[in-house]
Amino acid sequence: MDFDLHPRLAATGIAVCDLALSRVILKDDRRWPWLILVPRRTGLSELHQLAQSDATVLMDEMQRASAAVATRASVVKVNLGALGNEVPQLHVHVVGRWPGDPAWPGPVWGVGGKEAYAPSALKDMADTLRAAIHA
Repeated sequence: MDFDLHPRLAATGIAVCDLALSRVILKDDRRWPWLILVPRRTGLSELHQLAQSDATVLMDEMQRASAAVATRASVVKVNLGALGNEVPQLHVHVVGRWPGDPAWPGPVWGVGGKEAYAPSALKDMADTLRAAIHA
């Protein structure tokens, strides 16, 4: 399968795992548990461009990623978004939220500067979320 991850998505965090359809990336911003699912299909920018069978798989993967993010302490709400305004490659954000988080109750985009994980903490979070996705 010919798949190239957009450079901005590649630079946003680290790979957690590959699922049947999507590459799962942990965004390197410790303010929120934040996964990004990138369907490994070339040339897609919108959800409606997915084949119906791929759309069904993506929904399952979004549910699995949401459930994994929901296991993190404090998370009471999981936000999903497929904006693509800055990065044209189709991708879905899965963000854990709670009252009092740095952007609550508004959207996470454009709120303050990124707060990177320490390298070992980034790896630990990726390992934890990978295990939860595959549970």
